[in-house]
Amino acid sequence: MENPVLVEVLRGDAVESRHRGAIAVVDAAGHVVAALGDHQRPVFPRSAVKALQALPLVESGAAEALDFNDAELALACSSHNGEEVHVNAARVMLMKAGLDEDALECGSQWPRRMEDVAVLHRTDATPCPLHNNCSGKHAGFLGLARTLGAPTRGYVEPDHPVQLEARAAIEQMAGIDLSAMPRGTDGCSIPTYAMPLAPLARAFACFGTGEGLEPLRAQAAERLYNACVDHPFMIAGTGRFCTEVMGALGGRVFVKTGAEGVFVAAIPELGFGIALKCDDGATRASETMMAAVIDALLELDEDEATALRPWLAPPLTNWTGRPVGSIHAVAEAFAPLRGIA
Repeated sequence: MENPVLVEVLRGDAVESRHRGAIAVVDAAGHVVAALGDHQRPVFPRSAVKALQALPLVESGAAEALDFNDAELALACSSHNGEEVHVNAARVMLMKAGLDEDALECGSQWPRRMEDVAVLHRTDATPCPLHNNCSGKHAGFLGLARTLGAPTRGYVEPDHPVQLEARAAIEQMAGIDLSAMPRGTDGCSIPTYAMPLAPLARAFACFGTGEGLEPLRAQAAERLYNACVDHPFMIAGTGRFCTEVMGALGGRVFVKTGAEGVFVAAIPELGFGIALKCDDGATRASETMMAAVIDALLELDEDEATALRPWLAPPLTNWTGRPVGSIHAVAEAFAPLRGIA
């Protein structure tokens, strides 16, 4: 089945490009409340599941033992820009675990923003693993390894105790056996498991509500949810969808991007989790898709609607800054989502 066109790119008044995708809206019991496209086709969620991978860090007592604060826990769930505040927080997390950046096995990565790249150039420095967008997640993995008494070397391998804990958390939250799913290696070297959008969305319905979870896991999910929505800058950074939308909606929504056009969300007041995939992997389209889902499901006040509007129809500009078109969600495609809450 070919997925529907969910986003169009206009140059002037003419459609220049189209982005197809699939979306699942699911409750904590696993019921598909609404769906667009093929929500049963497995996709790699990639970084979208970082908050689920962080659950063992909290419920094991490792976060408390290492005195990780909420901003640091948010960083453990992040795909950050590599800005100074992100780099320093990851460094402090490692110090609390008695480690330094040499323990990170995520690889080095240039910061996302040119301003931060320029800072490195001015000091004749090169990026290190702390600049990697996944350094917070990896600092959390290493903290868990230290608390478990597991080796810190090789913590990214599929059979390492830390990765087994992360996998088990995802399986329990999503209600799925990942051994039957394709496995790959993520950009930061940890294993990544494919799954359909419906169980992925169910995991975030549970994450946002705590429904169906054992008390310890529900408490861990609540702490991580609150850490992320209270410290949205740590989740991504300057100019990023996740940071700006969570900051604007004041805790009503948790959103997290993954690579290759994947996005997830939790909306506790509705009891829903959302997972979507833009077929061609375009971030510009997946962000617009998620903005359109939020707009369709939630009643927003004027300030919230104003903050979301630039993500619903981001303008296209040329090198002079002149508007030449726009990206917009296809209204008819998202109409079935309106009123389901």
